Parts: sequence; structure tokens; C-alpha cells
Amino acid sequence: MKNKALSFHLFLWLCAVFITFGRAQGNIQKENIKETSPLFRSKSNLTLKLTYSKKEILDLTNDSTYIKSKISYLENGDKSINMDVELRARGHYRRRHCYYVPLWLKINEKTAKGTVFEREKKLKIVLPCLKSKKSNDHVIKEYLAYKIYEVLSPYYFETKLVPLDLEEKVNNKKIDHELMGILIQDDNQLAAAYHGNVIKRNIHPMGQDPVCSVRNALFQFMIGNTDYSITYQHNEKIFYIDDKIIPVPYDFDMSGLVNASYAIVSVVNNNELPITEVTDRLYRGFERDEKILEQVRQEFLVHEDEVFKVIDLHQAWFKDSKEFEEARKYISEFYKIIRDDRKFENKILKRVRTKLD
Repeated sequence: MKNKALSFHLFLWLCAVFITFGRAQGNIQKENIKETSPLFRSKSNLTLKLTYSKKEILDLTNDSTYIKSKISYLENGDKSINMDVELRARGHYRRRHCYYVPLWLKINEKTAKGTVFEREKKLKIVLPCLKSKKSNDHVIKEYLAYKIYEVLSPYYFETKLVPLDLEEKVNNKKIDHELMGILIQDDNQLAAAYHGNVIKRNIHPMGQDPVCSVRNALFQFMIGNTDYSITYQHNEKIFYIDDKIIPVPYDFDMSGLVNASYAIVSVVNNNELPITEVTDRLYRGFERDEKILEQVRQEFLVHEDEVFKVIDLHQAWFKDSKEFEEARKYISEFYKIIRDDRKFENKILKRVRTKLD
């Protein structure tokens, strides 16, 4: 009887081991599965032409109201394709301070079918803020932030850098602007790509996946960004993916990496942060087991060459070589910090937050 009982318990233990292993394997495989739409899967060059009236965009659209418009696009210089779309302005700060307004682009499913925009019901369009010689380079630097995060994290918004011809309607005139823009994946499309869900409610950082939370915070430190909150979903979205609650960042134009002329140091709950310039770095992550911070630190170090490869691949897009050099130098300074044990301790470990502010 004892032998039978022992065999039975051994059988149960083995079953538990196999079930646990199977779940772990399932999660590993799940993390590696991401369904990418034709727009972001394509490596071909895409040029957009967009027509709208800034006055109509600002006066007639809100969080739920769009205006009708048209876009046309060229893929690798082929025949131009025209599409009926809907547009609305986004971004409270930029509505008040920017000449070019960032947009939501909505495309009818039937209209998009058979085009590069198939499966893209909604897209964000990032445009320069101001009319200046450096504005397009600022967009490229913001795009670099997205691509760097793509190297560092398995969870990210898909993006595409596009030259954009904007035909602005002003009274009876049309003004042409040659801009750089970024197309950004919609929240629901990101969730669907990972077979996950968008989380609408706020969740304290300590309730979010610790590794993803630290990875996000160290990345924000890397690019010198304090204009975000993973708690209140300010320039962050929260998803439930792979049985984890995961923050995914976006909108980096206020970062030190971009260093736009209009960028200001964030004020959090009416409290000024202890930095004076957006190029000053401040770690805003929450207190975690130091083993997790060290794990993420090593991840960033392992990917260092790949990060700089991404930066260097986009050098030719810059009009001003100094803007490229400044961006590369800024990321180099980050790696000097995390390679040095004492600097990592002083700049990161001793700066962790213990409460919301």
C-alpha cells in the first residue's frame, strides 16, 4: 500500500511539473508571437499627401468628432493611391501651442481593403510642432525613441516614419508643407497583435509587471523623459498581455533626446521636479527588488550595439548632422552611466520612488 501511495503522489507531482512547464513554455511562445499588419510589416518607403484646414480641425473636431478628408500615398514611388478618410486633432498641449496639430486618422475597413492600410482602422499621425528648420529632425529623433524601445522591449507600439506633403487650406489659398511624420499603431491594434487587452482603468505601478515596469522607467531615463505616468496613463497605455499587466510608452517629444525648443520640464501634481532642463535625466521608477533593476540594466547593456545600429541606420534622414550627433551623444551618455556601478547606484538605485506624487 505504501508503494502504491508513493507512486500515486509521484504521479501527481510529475503532472504538476509538466503542467507548470507547459504553461511556462506557452507564455514564452506567446511572447514571441506578434501579428504585424501590412503597413508596419512592409519595409518599403511610403510617402503621404494630406489635405486639411487647420481651422476646421481645431474648431470642428473633438474626442469623438471627425471631419472628412482625403489622403494619397505613394509606395516605393509607384502609382499614387487616393483614399477617403476622417481626421481629428489630438493632444491638449499641442492644440494650444503648435502650428501643426497631431492627428487621429480613421479609415473605413472597405476603403482600406487591398491597400497597405488594410487592418488599420485608426492611426495616430505625429507631425512637427513648430515651423522651424529643426522641426523635421525633431520628429526623426522622436521616431528613434520608438525604435530604440522596440529593441529593448518585446511590447511596443509599431511605428513608421513617412515623408508627408501637407496641403493646408487657408481661406481660398493652399499652402504646401514638406514634413516628416510618424504613423503609430492604435491601442486596440496593439492589444490584438499580442492577443491581449487594453486596460482602461488606472493601476498603481506596483500592481504592474515588475520587469516591464522597470524596463519602461529605465528607458524613460535613457531618453531623458519625465512627461509620463504609468499610473495615470499619461503618455503610457496599459495592457494585459501574456498574463501580465504591462505599460507601453508613447509621445516622446518632451524628452531630452528630442530636445525640442518648446519642451519644458514636467510639473507633477503641481510639484516641480528637481531638474532644470529637459536634457537633465531623472529616474522616476518605483522601488523594486535590486535584482530586477540589475537584470534590466544588463538587458540594456546587452542590446547596446543594436541600439546604436538603429540610430546609425537613420543618420541619412537628418537634414542637420548636428541634430544626429547630439542624439547619438545623448544615448552614449546614458550608457556611460549604466556601465559604471557607482553612477548606476547614485543615478538609479538611490533615486527610486516609494510613493506616488
